[in-house]
Amino acid sequence: MNIWLTLVLGIILFSLALELFVSYLNLGALTPELPKEFEGIYNKDEYRKSQDYTKATTRFGIFENCISTSITVIFLVLGGFNWLDTLARQFGYNAIVTGLIFTACLGLLSFITGMPFSIYSTFVIEERFGFNKTTAKTFILDIIKGSLLAIALGGPLLALVFWFFETTGTYAWVYCWVGIVAFSVLMQFIAPIFIMPLFNKFTPLEPGELKDKINLYSTKEKFQLSGIFTMDGSKRSTKLNAFFTGFGKFRKIVFFDTIVEELTADEIVSVLAHEMGHYKLKHIVKMMLISTLQTGFMFFLLSLFLKFPEISQGFLLEHTSIYASLIIFGFLYSPISLFTSIGINSLSRKHEFQADAYAATTTGESKHLITSLKKLSRANLSNLTPHPVHVFLHYSHPPLLERIEQLLTVKK
Repeated sequence: MNIWLTLVLGIILFSLALELFVSYLNLGALTPELPKEFEGIYNKDEYRKSQDYTKATTRFGIFENCISTSITVIFLVLGGFNWLDTLARQFGYNAIVTGLIFTACLGLLSFITGMPFSIYSTFVIEERFGFNKTTAKTFILDIIKGSLLAIALGGPLLALVFWFFETTGTYAWVYCWVGIVAFSVLMQFIAPIFIMPLFNKFTPLEPGELKDKINLYSTKEKFQLSGIFTMDGSKRSTKLNAFFTGFGKFRKIVFFDTIVEELTADEIVSVLAHEMGHYKLKHIVKMMLISTLQTGFMFFLLSLFLKFPEISQGFLLEHTSIYASLIIFGFLYSPISLFTSIGINSLSRKHEFQADAYAATTTGESKHLITSLKKLSRANLSNLTPHPVHVFLHYSHPPLLERIEQLLTVKK
């Protein structure tokens, strides 16, 4: 067995072992005693249900990870890449089109193996805990729409990456970097207008107390909004959420219809203030800059990787190609991706504390943000006591108890 294939298999198995260990720690951190901060928000049955939900999703995640990892290992060892490459080359097209066929086939295999898990998660686990509102029709339409978008947007973008590496030589990674970043920025403007409405209905918030309070706060903070909308999140789930979309004068605030039903007007304004804090404190710009640098670093490493064709041969490939090397590179990049994600998540958690503080100071109190966070946690059956290692590796937001403790120290 080639040393590169051995290395990739080692990375895959190490990742599995790490996830199993962290999941074990997270399950062990569950405690039957309700934290005192949530007395009056949770009753005993609700708290037990949240823990049961954490157990169910974690155990299912372990099972899915083990099965998908086993399939991946078998695929690699039996020369699956070469089989797909031979299939793609039979059509007789040029390298770029052949690469698209190869990638599409690989994506189709991934879709087929992942579909049973998606169905079970949506229609069994989420249904059991009262979250699922997705009908079979909506589920199928989402798959069709998502697939068509992947073909329409992802296909040309991937072809451009292949073309750069096939034809532009030493600085291909720079052209790819610039192209991907430009595409990402463009999507920030296109997605809210053309893509998101394909999946959900966005309705302007009706006049009333909530809209008046939002406009009053936004005006006070000199924060321009092009619109305030509700989204039919209840079409798929009962979970609560809210988000900003767009930039500058195109900026909109979107509330799930479920959150409008669950929170008071003052609590919703506090959620808005938190999201606004990310903009005011330049968190969005900072994270986009980090993402841009990370993308450039990844393409630079890819350019170095492509100088060693023997790596592809180690995966039983008869022909060396840009498109196959790109997929193989993803496996080797996995450890670097883990470390960068830890750093990004750490910074993101820091940003969440800062946005909380911004919301508390600009609204004049922290009470409503605390109660809104508690209600969101209860409605979403969040884990109130995650293990620190799990938080360190995966959480982009601090645990709720830590956020509450920080909010209680914020002065007006």
